[in-house]
Amino acid sequence: MKYPEPTVGAIIFNPENKILLCKSHKWNNKYVIPGGHIELGEKMEDALKREIFEETGLEIYDIKLISLKESVFSDTFHEGKHLIFIDYICKTNYYDVILNDEAEEYEWVDLSEIDNYELGGFVKPLLMELQNNKESRNKIEIFYGY
Repeated sequence: MKYPEPTVGAIIFNPENKILLCKSHKWNNKYVIPGGHIELGEKMEDALKREIFEETGLEIYDIKLISLKESVFSDTFHEGKHLIFIDYICKTNYYDVILNDEAEEYEWVDLSEIDNYELGGFVKPLLMELQNNKESRNKIEIFYGY
């Protein structure tokens, strides 16, 4: 592709206020938040709901934009791409996750436990900001060029 690829991702909170992390071969077998590409003509939140359902089987709600980031040919992803990440926080009422072939395993994790996991790409700074600043659940963060 000759242009940056817009993607959506979700920090999903379950009823116990734990977040979903998925271990993915696309991110060097590290844990990341689920998400994927926005299709042509698809609204961002519609893409988020679709991607989350495809990758996890979860339905989500209470969706709020939290972060915009870009990655220009980062070695943390399995392919050299220019990606635009549009990330949200949201909720689900479910616990059972059905993974597709984009992830090998998952964990529901308390934000206080994120240091116990090898996190891929930009996920660690994003979750640390969320962990350290409850107000950040309602503000947008912009990270450049991780």
